[in-house]
Amino acid sequence: MKIRAILFGATGMVGEGVLLECLKHPDVDSVLVIGRRPCNIKHPKLKEILHHDFFDYSTIESQLKGYNACFFCLGVSSVGMKEAEYTRVTYDLTMQAATTLSRLNPDMTFCYVSGTGTDSTEQGRLMWARVKGRTENQLSRLPFKSVYSFRPGLMKPTKGQKNVKTIMKVVGYSYSFWKFLSPKNACMLEEVGLAMIQAARVGSSKKILENLDIAQLAHIEH
Repeated sequence: MKIRAILFGATGMVGEGVLLECLKHPDVDSVLVIGRRPCNIKHPKLKEILHHDFFDYSTIESQLKGYNACFFCLGVSSVGMKEAEYTRVTYDLTMQAATTLSRLNPDMTFCYVSGTGTDSTEQGRLMWARVKGRTENQLSRLPFKSVYSFRPGLMKPTKGQKNVKTIMKVVGYSYSFWKFLSPKNACMLEEVGLAMIQAARVGSSKKILENLDIAQLAHIEH
């Protein structure tokens, strides 16, 4: 199956890494990037829409039809944020995009990036984990073909990436150490991108993918 994907978050580290995998994968036919600012990547497969209101897609709905995958890689740190504010930019923002896309493309596979430690019960002590858990749970109820939640931990950036913070560059340099120390809590960003592509292509028996699941799905036969 040829993948026609919509991608959110291309100017962030995770989204950029997933985009790079999409652009070089033979089974990805095209990628539509939705962002507030240009991703500054040129490629024959890539189309870009600059859109500033992520709570209203009415002006671009006609351009969002005909896609069979969405790789949703938008995310912000919860540091310094109150729960209501974090909920708006995490849960509300994600659900607005997903609800719109599920209506326009019911045959779409939706891949959502949350993170290691996300709380599916929505009752835990960590605010961000509860909000992410609520988002995962609500996404799973939308009328998509399939919904997968990806929970990467420490990630090794992909070579050539531009949108990588200094601390993540350090993680990349010491990735082998962290992977050895805690294999269940680390994966390569390349694997995240490949696993998303595989989920859209052939699916996965697991709807929530932790680090080891991500690596396993990424390395199955293409």
